Amino acid sequence: MPSALAFIIVLSVLVIVHEFGHFIIAKLSGVRVEVFSIGFGRRIFGVKRGETDYRLSLVPLGGYVKMAGDNPEEKLQGQQWEFLSQPAGKRALIIAAGALFNFFTAFILFALVFFIGMPKLTSMVGDVVEDYPAAEAGIKVGDRIVAVNGEDVRFWDELSAIIHEETTGKAVRLEIEREERAFTVEVIPRVEQTKTLLGDSISLGLIGIAPAQDTETVNYGVFESIFRGAERVFMLTRMTLLSLYRMLVGRISARESLAGPVLIYQITGEAARLGITYLLQIMAALSVSLGVINLMPVPVLDGGHLLFILIEKIRGRPLSLRAQEIASRIGLSLLIALMLFVFYNDLTRVGVFNKFFNPSETEVPVSGGNTE
Repeated sequence: MPSALAFIIVLSVLVIVHEFGHFIIAKLSGVRVEVFSIGFGRRIFGVKRGETDYRLSLVPLGGYVKMAGDNPEEKLQGQQWEFLSQPAGKRALIIAAGALFNFFTAFILFALVFFIGMPKLTSMVGDVVEDYPAAEAGIKVGDRIVAVNGEDVRFWDELSAIIHEETTGKAVRLEIEREERAFTVEVIPRVEQTKTLLGDSISLGLIGIAPAQDTETVNYGVFESIFRGAERVFMLTRMTLLSLYRMLVGRISARESLAGPVLIYQITGEAARLGITYLLQIMAALSVSLGVINLMPVPVLDGGHLLFILIEKIRGRPLSLRAQEIASRIGLSLLIALMLFVFYNDLTRVGVFNKFFNPSETEVPVSGGNTE
C-alpha cells in the first residue's frame, strides 16, 4: 500500500471514530447534530439526512461535530435538543465520548491483532558486533539461541529480556544451534548505561548481537486476545501520560519524543509496507495518543471543555463568555505553537534520517537500538 494512501486511511479512520463518538452519544442524549464534518473549512460535498449535514470539508486535518445550541453566544430556546440546555453530566459525556471511542477502537484493533497473529522476531542472530562478548565467544550470524541459563527461548524479546537483566558480571550460558550442530558457550555480558523512552537511567547487560529478519506469527485465543488488547491500551495510555508529564518537567526532550504529521506519514507508510498487522498496531497506538491528547485540560480541546464544565459544577454557574473566550484564545495559541514546533521538529528529524541512510554523508554505526 502506498504511504500516502496508508496515511490518509489511518488519519481518516481515527478522525471518523472520534467524531462518531461525539455524534452517537449526542444523538442518544436527544441532542440535534447539525453537521458531521471530516475536515475543516469550506464544504466540498456532502449529503443531508434528517437534521444532519454529513460533509467533507476543504482542510483535511481533523473534523468536527456541530450540535444545535452549542454556541454560548447564541440565545438558547430552552429546548431539550439543544446541547447547552442539557445537564452538565450529559454534556461532559458527549464531550468525552470522542476520546473514549478512540480508546475503544484501539482496544478492538489490538485484540484483533493478537487474535489473527502478529510476526515476532525469532532468536536467530542477524549481526554480531566486534569486540563484544558474543564475537569473542565465536557466535556467528545465522546461529539460533535456543536457551539461556537452561531457560528455553524462542523469540528475541525473551532472549533480550534475560540478557539485559544480567548486570552482575556473572557468565551467561547460551545453548546454540548452528546448521545441524548444537553447542553451548558462556559469555559475560558487558554492562552499559542507557536511558529508557521515559528518561529513566538503567543498566543493561549486552553481549553484542542483533536479530535477523526471521519471524514467526504468534496468535492467541479470543479471551486472551481481549485481555492482551486491554492490557496494551492501558500500558500505552500510562506511558503517554507519563511522557507528557516528564516533558513538562524537563525530564525528557520534547524534540525527541513528539511526532507530527511528517513522521506519522513515514511511520504509517513503513507499517503498510510490512503488512496489515503492523498497520493495525500503528493505527491503534495513534488512536490511544489521540484520545489522551484530546482529554488534556487545554481550551479548544475536549479536555478544556470538560474543565469548563467542572468549573461550572464547582461555582454553580458557567464561566463568563469573556473568560471562556480568553481561555480559548490562549489554548488555540498554544496549540498552534505546538503544531509549528512538531512540524519543524519532523522536518529536522527527517533530515537526520536522510543523512543516516546516505553513506556518502555519514558513517552508519555498527550497533543500534536492537543490539543485545
